[in-house]
Amino acid sequence: MTAPPLPREVSRAFAAFPAPIGKRLLWVRELIFATAAAQDEVGRITETLKWGEPAYLTDETGSGSTIRLGRLKDSEHAAILFNCKTTLIDTFRERFPGEFEYRQTRALLLPVSGRLSKQPLSVCLSLALTYHLDRRRKRPA
Repeated sequence: MTAPPLPREVSRAFAAFPAPIGKRLLWVRELIFATAAAQDEVGRITETLKWGEPAYLTDETGSGSTIRLGRLKDSEHAAILFNCKTTLIDTFRERFPGEFEYRQTRALLLPVSGRLSKQPLSVCLSLALTYHLDRRRKRPA
């Protein structure tokens, strides 16, 4: 499965990034859609802008937490940003301690050049796309 065409406003947001960051984030975008498509419970992804940056929501099912793509002001890395009130970054750190660079409870940073291992990143994206489902399953009845 390939990602759908970029909405015009989202395309402009990607074009505003420095070229290496934009290229890396477009790769992550493809991975978000592929990861979502592999999980029936996620449903259709809504692609929009949040704070002027590309954002991916599970509006149809409410299964996940928003994933936003951007960069941090003090970094030359591409950033995948998550809601800081979730436990996602802590979970990623625990599962993949040496795989990525992390910032507080908000961001997973990716180098803009070189090869990245798709599998660990797919796991992280899957956890974000099913975050609310996982939390519902853990609640006592």
